[in-house]
Amino acid sequence: MISLDFRDSRSIYEQICDKVKKLILEGALSEGDKIMSVRELASSLTINPNTIVKAYKQLENEGYIYSVQGKGYFVAGRKSAAKDADFGALFDTARATLSELCFLGTEKDTVTRMVDDIWKEMKR
Repeated sequence: MISLDFRDSRSIYEQICDKVKKLILEGALSEGDKIMSVRELASSLTINPNTIVKAYKQLENEGYIYSVQGKGYFVAGRKSAAKDADFGALFDTARATLSELCFLGTEKDTVTRMVDDIWKEMKR
């Protein structure tokens, strides 16, 4: 389910955050689904459980997951995530990506079609 790339320049906890977000955004994990416990994930990835705790706390702070004491971590609903989202950082990332596409000579119509396609796919 989650695999790590030890050659990746990003830290392990950042990779875990990104992988869990991707699973949620792609619909592999749905609202209310229980995610692997800290101990289970640390064991399967053979990494320190503190790294998993750090990743889960980050995801919880961003509103993607929530914890229930004694039960574990669960996928949060879209409204919860939107309430806690750092839209400024997301728009900065979008701006950087669009700037690069523009620099590389990508036509605006191509980018618009791509955004529309992604939007339709995510709304399913």
